[in-house]
Amino acid sequence: MIVGQKNDAASSAEPWPFAPEPLAAFLAVSGRTLDLDAPAQRFSGGLANLNYRISIDGKPAVLRRAPSGPLPPGAHDMAREHRVLSALSPAFPLAPDSLALCEDPEVLGAPFQILEYRQGRTVRGDDLSVLAPGEDLPGTLCDLLARPLADLHAVDPDACGLGDLGRPEGFVARNAARWSARGAELAEGRAEATLAAEIAVWLNNRLAGWDRAEVSLLHCDVKLDNMILAPDRLTPVGIVDWDMATRGEPLFDLATLLSYWSEPGDPDCLRDLGQMPTALPGFPSRRDMAEAYARASGRSLDGLDDLYVLCLFKLSAIFLQLHARWKSGAIGDDRYARFERLGFDLMTHTWDVARGAAD
Repeated sequence: MIVGQKNDAASSAEPWPFAPEPLAAFLAVSGRTLDLDAPAQRFSGGLANLNYRISIDGKPAVLRRAPSGPLPPGAHDMAREHRVLSALSPAFPLAPDSLALCEDPEVLGAPFQILEYRQGRTVRGDDLSVLAPGEDLPGTLCDLLARPLADLHAVDPDACGLGDLGRPEGFVARNAARWSARGAELAEGRAEATLAAEIAVWLNNRLAGWDRAEVSLLHCDVKLDNMILAPDRLTPVGIVDWDMATRGEPLFDLATLLSYWSEPGDPDCLRDLGQMPTALPGFPSRRDMAEAYARASGRSLDGLDDLYVLCLFKLSAIFLQLHARWKSGAIGDDRYARFERLGFDLMTHTWDVARGAAD
């Protein structure tokens, strides 16, 4: 079973983007042969990790590499992703298997792994061109996302060897503290510093005492463009980007998904995220999505609104982090130039939501 990362049609054919000989030598140690006459093709999309389709022993595979340069703590963790996928794929069929891990940055400039490849389609932003005539994505989107998320949260971490993954005790409070500190750091010296401080106080008051006992495996970045759809039907065949997977409060995954979910009446910053097509006419609302998850999982949505504020604030900090890496020269992609304004606009919207001034 082969799992891939992104749309084949959107991948760019080019000569080898890196010297292939070190990769070939690494694979040869485990008896695998890199097909040098099939240069790596980078999959389109994504803002951080680099994903390439390569050929090993005549079959497609995915090379997934962390970005170069200093990285935020806990992000782009190839070793964590390799461990999670190696254990999870037998229990959760939408998780690709990780076939090999290389932590030596001398080979390709950063740690990387080799994943299975699965043929399929990925919907990016509001581009629906990969859909066939008559396919009703608006009508199926909630169930398309809710059922896999509920199934993931039903996996027994102990049974699949992930019972010691992460630190689920105090997960919500720890994330509130972490992102409050990161937001304050990124806003330091700016007019938005007061805003970040106000949100931090709100998060501490609402989430520091979170005492839910339920613990699930979490993906921590569920959204439509991290799902691979079958080539001929609106059915998921894979979920990718597991480098932040952990154990914790299951509603955190749902809140993360909703933070990407824009609606027609939302402010520009949410629509400018460009993560999913949900602001287009006919698509369901965030509330529709939350209720679909509640039905699929049998789980109460109590506390979801507070977690949604946390995840919006986290998202604002992530875009500010990406802009900071671009500004430092660690990233040479000029798409990141606008992320500072986007990040602070998201921070403003987060405070509006927290105060009840916005949905």
